[in-house]
Amino acid sequence: MSESPNGPGHGEAYFVVLPDHESAVAVASRLLSNGWPNRGANDAGANDAGANGVRTLSHPSGRPWIVGRWRDADVVAAGAGGTSLAVIGCCPVDAAELTAAAARLRDLAQLDALALRLPGSFHLVAARDGRCRVQGPASGLRLVFSAAVGGTTVAADRADVLAGLTGARLDIDRLATRLLFPVPHPLADQPLWHGVHGVPPGSALVLERDGRSREIRWWQPPEPVRRLPDAAPGARRALAEAVDARTRAGGVVGCDLSGGLDSTSVCFLAARGPAKVVASTWPGIDPADDDLTWARRAAAHLPEVEHAVWPAERSPLVYADLLEIDDPLDEPTIGVLDLARLLSDLEPLAARGCRVRLTGIGGDHVAWCSEAHYHTLLRTRPWQALPRLRGFRALFHWPWSTMVRALADTRPYPRWLAGTAGELRAPLPPTVTAALGWGAPPRLFDWVTPDAEHAARAALRAASRNAVPLGSTRGQHVDLEQVRASTRIIRQWEQISARAGLPISSPYFDDRVIEAFLSVRPLDRVTPWRYKPVLVAAMRGVVPDDCLTRTSKAQAALDAAAGLRAHRGDLAELWAESRLAELGLVDRDRLIELALRPATPELTTAILYSTIGCEVWLRTLEAHQAPVTALSRTEHR
Repeated sequence: MSESPNGPGHGEAYFVVLPDHESAVAVASRLLSNGWPNRGANDAGANDAGANGVRTLSHPSGRPWIVGRWRDADVVAAGAGGTSLAVIGCCPVDAAELTAAAARLRDLAQLDALALRLPGSFHLVAARDGRCRVQGPASGLRLVFSAAVGGTTVAADRADVLAGLTGARLDIDRLATRLLFPVPHPLADQPLWHGVHGVPPGSALVLERDGRSREIRWWQPPEPVRRLPDAAPGARRALAEAVDARTRAGGVVGCDLSGGLDSTSVCFLAARGPAKVVASTWPGIDPADDDLTWARRAAAHLPEVEHAVWPAERSPLVYADLLEIDDPLDEPTIGVLDLARLLSDLEPLAARGCRVRLTGIGGDHVAWCSEAHYHTLLRTRPWQALPRLRGFRALFHWPWSTMVRALADTRPYPRWLAGTAGELRAPLPPTVTAALGWGAPPRLFDWVTPDAEHAARAALRAASRNAVPLGSTRGQHVDLEQVRASTRIIRQWEQISARAGLPISSPYFDDRVIEAFLSVRPLDRVTPWRYKPVLVAAMRGVVPDDCLTRTSKAQAALDAAAGLRAHRGDLAELWAESRLAELGLVDRDRLIELALRPATPELTTAILYSTIGCEVWLRTLEAHQAPVTALSRTEHR
């Protein structure tokens, strides 16, 4: 395989996978000349071969196979016996091991075994006999998209790259679905450009020699049947390997240290590796926030770790700097609400020599699980489920009548999803309804227009006809949907932080970690009487006992309320020139009114987040490509 001499472009990283076909050569030429597919040839720096940093890996035929921007450290490629393999992302595999794997591969279907064995979070790309297979992790932290370009199907890790290559127009009906709070499965898997298709996490895209493509399923969630004592060593090993994959190269790494079980565990595991660790803590402004107390307790056991405590008054609030966001994003994300805080400690960590920042994000999703498992357990193990359900009711103040109705609801997922279409304007449901059901039913709010409501309702009903839950029970489904919802946010944060100069990385979302934790019985994983028992058991002997006893969790409600007050002017300006309003999806005046009344009780919840995410995303499109051309509903149908 050959590689172009151009250096890596660290800012706008992406890759495109091309079949071994003559028609793909023109696609590669366009990428190599322009650098970013949705820029014109006359854009500043677009034709500077040294500046655009586009690189190429080739098929054995010499035709381009993978084209894009990446760092040397992010790609391992090898070939043997007519097979080419590439691992793109975080994975402790070397070229020799990948060469041996390529030599053993006789068919692309055999790639499953390799994908299910390697630790880390990465894309896996293979080519053999003119065919290609492309897949991301089952977590959804790295996605795969496809589109027809020049008569053949190509794949990429970013939807906006393919939209730029095809000249695709925005589908405003799909954009309307992103105004839902929350966006239910499988609507989030649909890219927002006409003709660009998303590959569901856990599936691989196969590019055939004749230009066609197909999807194959390579991952299934583990059955949650393992008892805690048997599963804890495997969970510890999986998380340790995930952290080791980030620290094995040495140097200096940053670690978030909030004092919670999740970040504390990552910090202790990182401190055992060859890298120097700088732990950082942002204290909250809430006097009841005890993060700093617990972070200092943990740091006291790690004398070799530098503990940086940032001043609480310098921490950006929620809603900060929304008007300044111009990062290239390929879908809306509520992650923009906290983006200023995410980026605020990158500079001081980079100044300390950090090459990556490890987070504890994901621990809430894998070390705990949904109480919805008890909907099934009540029917299969009632003598064990009933006492715990009474405990949850006391802990969360669930009303008896609402809890009984939620437990009695036996609708399958497609029927539940179809039913949500008629309730989009209803009040937010009681928390127990979401906790014991298929998840929180989606809602729209009074600033969303009837046209947007019509599009969202139609999309929900259409999706319900073929919707398949993510697991065999509603508990499994909710666990995996929560993982995917979070990884879609973290995926954007990883790209933005890398562009800012210090990548973040979240070991809890590695597939091997997810598999290890979600294989534990729900009875052992979620209980009203113990907090994150699987993580506590897994970290026993790694994290000191006095750091494993925390059961509190900072909520940051004061930070969000203060952010609404402090940034109400920015929010009013955001809505005054609203792109969503120009597309007919929101009522500009109603949103301005809300911005100027930050004490409105409804705003204590996150109901504005999805709308803000969509608005900011539309603005980022204008910053990085030609003005958005909307696809009308008539054209869509």
